[in-house]
Amino acid sequence: MLRLVVRRLLQLIPTLLGLSVLLFVWVRLLPGGPAAAILGERATAADKAQIEKALGLDQPLWVQYWRFLERLGQLDLGTSTQTGQPVWDEFTRAFPATVELGITAMVIAVAVGIPLGYFAARRRGGWLDVTAVSGSLVGICIPVFFLAYILKAVFAVELGWFPSYGRQTTGIDATEVTGFYVLDGLLTGEFDASWDALRHLVLPALALASIPLAIITRMTRASVLEVLGEDYVRTAESKGLKQSVVRGRHVMRNALLPVVTAIGLLTGGLLSGAVLTESVFAFGGIGSFIKTGIDQRDYPVLVGFIMFIALAYVIINLLVDLAYSLIDPRVRVH
Repeated sequence: MLRLVVRRLLQLIPTLLGLSVLLFVWVRLLPGGPAAAILGERATAADKAQIEKALGLDQPLWVQYWRFLERLGQLDLGTSTQTGQPVWDEFTRAFPATVELGITAMVIAVAVGIPLGYFAARRRGGWLDVTAVSGSLVGICIPVFFLAYILKAVFAVELGWFPSYGRQTTGIDATEVTGFYVLDGLLTGEFDASWDALRHLVLPALALASIPLAIITRMTRASVLEVLGEDYVRTAESKGLKQSVVRGRHVMRNALLPVVTAIGLLTGGLLSGAVLTESVFAFGGIGSFIKTGIDQRDYPVLVGFIMFIALAYVIINLLVDLAYSLIDPRVRVH
């Protein structure tokens, strides 16, 4: 297992280096160059020359790229043009909200999608199967932002069951430890604050979980149906093994491999797809920050966001590989 982890980590190095090259080239291919992107279209030639010298853009490309790598290694992503603060500081302030939202959405998707897909496959052609397939199709087709508005209008505005915006109710003086409000309330014993933060999470998490839930349900159903037709499952059943053993050891363990792949890809997509959901609910995470950065052409923020998403995908792929090795030990030898 340790060799597998080390091997996968070493394989990630060229991936991140390749991404850094693409980012470096992209920034320098911006209309007017990085200086024009920072100063705006109405900047004078003198202003551009001054900032190019200050940023080292008058140096040879290989020197600029090496300094670019050095800054990335030091977590120096530049300064945001919309706030005037270091991009890394802005990200560390905002990313707990996005991660908390993404984890909650994925927990909902996995906790509901895998059992629903499994039982739909076991009762193929029944009402549960038809409902699951139809519901998953609807979940994939409905845009996340549209579902977010519906949930907000019905359950927050009309019924008043949940808050309609933010991460915590104004007036609650909660102690912040990690930036994850639900966890902070549990750690400090402020259970009212933790419960309030959880209520704020429900609607945006449900909206964000809709597409992953639909995909996981359909993939689990298809994978279980495929495994149920395998010879080793029929052999296990003919031997008189308990259904719990057949389902757990022979069916689900083999059916979960493609589902785990989907979960890994969807988890990375949740972080980048949280932009619209956070905007609808004014959630205050990275999504809202990135939306403003796009509107204002805040390129240091966009570079930091791309690196953040890439790093998230890298870590998630590593976790998927580890999950593979736990589900199927044969993976460890490859």
